[in-house]
Amino acid sequence: MLHAMKLGLHLGYWGARPSDPVPLAVEAERLGFDSVWSAEAWGSDAVTLAAWVAARTSRIDVGTAVLQIPARTPAATAMTAITLDHLSGGRFRLGVGMSGPQVVEGWHGSPYGSPLRRTREYVEIVRAVLRRDAPVEHHGEHYDIPVTVGGTGLGKSLKTIVHPLRANLPIYLAAIGPRNVALAAEIADGWLPILYSPFHTEVFDASLQRGFARADRDGTGFDVAPVAHVVVGDDVDACRDRLRPTIALYVGGMGGRGSNFYNDLVSRYGYEAEAVLIQDLFLGGHQREAVAAVPDGLVDDVALAGPPARIHDRMAAWREAGVATLIARTDDVAALRTLAEANG
Repeated sequence: MLHAMKLGLHLGYWGARPSDPVPLAVEAERLGFDSVWSAEAWGSDAVTLAAWVAARTSRIDVGTAVLQIPARTPAATAMTAITLDHLSGGRFRLGVGMSGPQVVEGWHGSPYGSPLRRTREYVEIVRAVLRRDAPVEHHGEHYDIPVTVGGTGLGKSLKTIVHPLRANLPIYLAAIGPRNVALAAEIADGWLPILYSPFHTEVFDASLQRGFARADRDGTGFDVAPVAHVVVGDDVDACRDRLRPTIALYVGGMGGRGSNFYNDLVSRYGYEAEAVLIQDLFLGGHQREAVAAVPDGLVDDVALAGPPARIHDRMAAWREAGVATLIARTDDVAALRTLAEANG
């Protein structure tokens, strides 16, 4: 008997032309989806989209997948979480992640530094704010609250004025690297991987178990919530072709040689030669060729593509992998309906 799997909708972030995400979110709520998630890169922000959707829905949970850690202080993120949780009636989920060096240093102007330690400290501070059991004080490698070095000496420890609706508001981490996945299993309530493959769970199993062991827990209740692109259509090859550009961008263009997490991930899935080729073509300015080099097998490993019956059959692998929430990245109402029907 396969376990029940919840469905989420990932709205992504705006491209060059802004669009209203509310109609799609409202339809997801009507279809029984469990959650809807906003995102940000270096354009639209995740907080405003989440608030916009929360104001127009009544039941579905609203989350961020993800808020970029370098973009906000931990206190600012905690304030945002408290506010959205109150305004949504306890429907907010906080997803955070470091992003990559290109965005962290090139957009936010912050040194990439030690991402694991920075993430750990960040979550510790956010949880301390949400607990509201004492004035917040943290003196670590990345955050010094109140400031003890280089400040005026006038800073003081504070507690949030607003009482949080939930001290245990769910916190999710975006992670795909082995150490970051272990950190998510240790300190977070859920995990938001991208380019996750339910056919290669062995890539993640040891990291998850290591993190659970460090936290002295067995993983019960931990929300494995991968984001998967979904394209529905009668022609499987045409559906795959719509997904190849996104996969090529992640594998080939997100970071340089030796510093692309997604390239490393698909290599661990067994696509070492293909990952090298896609990156070489992409970084060499041959984006079309890079897209064409994305193999059918990789598309099928990390996404759902094809007719409704095929989607239905392939969703079994995601359940068998232990996915608790399948978050669909799509802007197609038909895809939402197909997923809802396939999920029973």
